[in-house]
Order: sequence, then structure tokens, then C-alpha cells
Amino acid sequence: MQQIGNTQQSQHKFCYTMDPTLENKLEAFRKTVATAGEDIVFRTFPSKILELHELIQIAMTPESPFHLSHASASTNTTIYPPPKPSSTDEPQTKKRKGVNGTVENGSDVQDITNSRFPNLVLANKHTTSIHGTVKKECEQLILLVDQVKLWVTLTMPKIEDGDNFGVQIQEEVLNELHRAQESAYNLRDGCRQDHLARAKICTKLIKYPNVEDYALSLKEHDEKQLYLSRQHLFDIRNIYAVVTDLIHKNITKIRAPKANNSIGLY
Repeated sequence: MQQIGNTQQSQHKFCYTMDPTLENKLEAFRKTVATAGEDIVFRTFPSKILELHELIQIAMTPESPFHLSHASASTNTTIYPPPKPSSTDEPQTKKRKGVNGTVENGSDVQDITNSRFPNLVLANKHTTSIHGTVKKECEQLILLVDQVKLWVTLTMPKIEDGDNFGVQIQEEVLNELHRAQESAYNLRDGCRQDHLARAKICTKLIKYPNVEDYALSLKEHDEKQLYLSRQHLFDIRNIYAVVTDLIHKNITKIRAPKANNSIGLY
């Protein structure tokens, strides 16, 4: 019995240790993350602020695609006749794989054979192009913030009592970075919401072509989207500016949260 007890006790005392080679690689990864994070905060973020500020200044001029003067010319309220059907007698179909791997026939997304209102209203190509610029900026912001979040998280010390003021600063910075990402996600999703809302107006326009207000509503909608797209540039620039300012003011505590407890949060 005593031997069994000693065996169990020795098993409890056994602990895993990381392989030295793996530990060195992990430490190299941490250094790479820290270098990339600081490079983003001190080089990329300031550059993006100036770049977006310049883009906003240009957006105020009529030559910019973000200028509201392009709104009236970019909206086409014409209701076109339905596209010509395929030359074959059978409706257009496309094949798709079923759950069990079998091939099934499905209706093509462009098939208007059974459509109740097959007429066509064209999308706003100018607004779609503007959305592309906004989406690119949002995606870049999300990616950069994600890297900075990882850097700040990896600099956090182990959980222990006392001298946690620096950790609180890191947590506040992480919260601000999270809010920045959420804002970028929402701004990017605005493109999808625009197409969905515009489709509903176009549906009404096709269904009731004699109601002039639907055509005017479509024009107002496109003008609003052009205005919002320009405002989104302000929002993205401001996000960069707020995050950069917060991190720069508290960089000492972010790098070494336990080093000095006398530096304030703001």
C-alpha cells in the first residue's frame, strides 16, 4: 500500500515541460508579433491617417468619385424589358451536386421563366465601385487591428495580485481595438445592406412603374449611399486616429505593464 501511495504521489509531482527547440520557436514567434505590432502602431497607423485624410480632402472636389455631383448621373431608373430567353426550348438550368454526391438539376439564377415581374432595373455601377473602396479600407483596418490585438495580448503578464494598473491599461486598449474592429465590420456590411434596400425599391419600381415616387426614392437612396460612403472615410480615419493616440500615450505600460505604476491611463 505504501508503494502504491508513493507511486501516485510521484505521478502528481510529474509536470510537462516544453521542448527547448519548440520553446525557442515560440519565443521567436512572440518577437515577430511584437515587432509587427509596433511597426503597425508607429508606421502603418500614422500613414493610414494621413492617406485617408488626403482622400477625404479630394472627396470634397467634383473630380472625386465620392462627390455628390455624381449621384444624379449614376442612377438609372429605366425599366428595361426582360432579358431574351435561351435559344433552346428548355429553360436554362445548371447542375449541382447533391448531399450524397449525385448530380441534380437546379434552376439558373438568371432564369426568369417563372418570374412574375421579369423586367430589369440596372444596378448602380458607380456606387458599387465606391463600395469597393470602402470595403478595402475596412478589411485592411480589421487585419491591422487584429495583429495589434495579438501583440498587446501577448505582452500581458501572468495573473497575480498587486500592481495591476498596467494590466488595466492593456485591457482598456484591447477594448478599444475590439470596438474598432466591430465598427469596421459594420461599415463593411453597409454595402450588403445598400444592395438589399435598393433591390426592394427596384422591385416596387418594376411592380408599380406608374408611381413616380418610387423612381425618386431610388435616386434619393443612391445619393444617400454616396454621401454615407464619403462619411465612412471620416469614420475609418477617426478610428485610426483614436486607436493610435491611445496606444502612443500608453505605450510604456503596454510594453511593460508591471514596470511602473505611476503613469496614468490618459
